[in-house]
Amino acid sequence: MDLSFQKRLASSVLGVGQTRIWINPERQEDVAEAITKEDVRSLINSKAIVKRPASVPSRGRAREVARKKQRGQRAGPGSRKGKAGARRDPEELWAHKVRKMRAYLRELRNKDQIDPKTYKELYAKVKGNAFPSLSSLQRYLKKGE
Repeated sequence: MDLSFQKRLASSVLGVGQTRIWINPERQEDVAEAITKEDVRSLINSKAIVKRPASVPSRGRAREVARKKQRGQRAGPGSRKGKAGARRDPEELWAHKVRKMRAYLRELRNKDQIDPKTYKELYAKVKGNAFPSLSSLQRYLKKGE
């Protein structure tokens, strides 16, 4: 039994797409007789024609991606937008680097591995950005020995 005309009428009455219209299989004969919008309205009131709920996209995949991002995954070069300086504040990076090097110099001075004069010189070099990293400072010290 072809009820496509009734489905089209019902979809226009209910203001939804035809795929969201459900016709009760036990009441198909009644629905087949409906030829006007008024007939369809009465069938809607008697629950012979029902508007299905809108389907919602599953969030399962989105949750999985969120869990992976929480673990630090999915952050490779292909996922990055913006410069490195936009992702990590250059001033913060500088502060971490300098604090690390100054702490190392203090440790060496306290263990009497370098004298206060050398400490002051190296401290000034660290402040002047002479060493790009702690390892480069350590290499400099090894070379000077």
